[in-house]
Amino acid sequence: MSVRSDAHTIIRAALEACRPDTAVRRALEEYDIPCSGVYLVAIGKAAWQMASCAAEVLGPKLNSGVVITKYGHSMGPIPRCTIWEGGHPVPDENSFQGTQAAMELVKGLGQEDVVIFLVSGGGSSLFEKPLVSGEEIADITKVMLACGANIVEINTIRKRLSAVKGGRFAQLCAPAKVFAIVLSDILGDPLDMIASGPAYPDRSTCSQAKEIAAKYQLPLSFQARQLLEQETPKDLPNVETVITGSVRELCAAAAASCQSLGYKPFILTDCLCCEAREAGSFLASIVKSHQNTKESLAFLAGGETVVHLTGNGLGGRNQELALAAAPGIAGMKHTVIFSIGSDGTDGPTDAGGGLVDGETLEKLHDAGLSVHDVLTRNDAYHALEVVNGLLHTGPTGTNVNDVAVALIQRSCE
Repeated sequence: MSVRSDAHTIIRAALEACRPDTAVRRALEEYDIPCSGVYLVAIGKAAWQMASCAAEVLGPKLNSGVVITKYGHSMGPIPRCTIWEGGHPVPDENSFQGTQAAMELVKGLGQEDVVIFLVSGGGSSLFEKPLVSGEEIADITKVMLACGANIVEINTIRKRLSAVKGGRFAQLCAPAKVFAIVLSDILGDPLDMIASGPAYPDRSTCSQAKEIAAKYQLPLSFQARQLLEQETPKDLPNVETVITGSVRELCAAAAASCQSLGYKPFILTDCLCCEAREAGSFLASIVKSHQNTKESLAFLAGGETVVHLTGNGLGGRNQELALAAAPGIAGMKHTVIFSIGSDGTDGPTDAGGGLVDGETLEKLHDAGLSVHDVLTRNDAYHALEVVNGLLHTGPTGTNVNDVAVALIQRSCE
């Protein structure tokens, strides 16, 4: 097997191991579900997969539900559920309408009712009822993404401009009970930040929100600035929460697959948080240090990198990471570096990530492309497309951050 084939095997195994179906089923089977008065709300890029499993487990106990996911992530009807697809990473009118439907679903519920709330990454844009104009929410999100703000900073702002974030959705459900099953896409699994914590007490403060607004010079209206002064819920006694998955599981699954293929795996971190191109260069430097190894090695890093937009090209953080690694491993045999988003989508593209090997740089040069110029334009997608370096998985039904892997294969030498 070639090292490229091994890379694809590792990707498939890691993604399969992190599917939320089993975890959702286990969580529901351990929960004391009443025979009536059960409602379902699922949000995020993994919402369809989670809701489909939940509906199967709940059966006739489920009264009705609302599922809100990203465009292209719905895989068909779910019994007794209405499915909405909306914008990500910037919310759109469908996001707002789907959220309104969820708010109407839980309106007027009683103390004996239960809302099964399924949360996955992407929920911050997909589950939104703005307290300012939708245009302003979109503009603020775009500015923060372009500035390289991390997800915690972005969500700290978005929570205060929303009627459902920062614990406010759980307040709308009260006095009904909320059983939240969360698929974590944020390092450290901070429940108040995943999807901006619609059903979890908010630990961030008004002071922190104002500091972030000042740091990135956000173009806030007078109304938005006033909302930053209003504190979010700090106590939600009607909520019970369980976490079903995280980037740690993704890294562990990828490492196990590496080992099964004969590589000695090293998980460098499951908290990767830096510029995507810096992470790619760093992984390449590690590979360079181990080129004289006589055994096959795998170096893994899980987390979520960031991209500063300096151009108007097409790409995503995983594609940038991979492309940035290409110069560092140029000419190396039986070596690849790849990075993949667990949800199967990377930025506003149809690719889930990127892969480079020792021949990538030469192929790019033959095509008249410079890695530096491509990264300056943020156009990794088109460059990797030329050299067969795009990774396509399609929507995976899960979302637990990203994993980058460097492989050095020695068994074939």
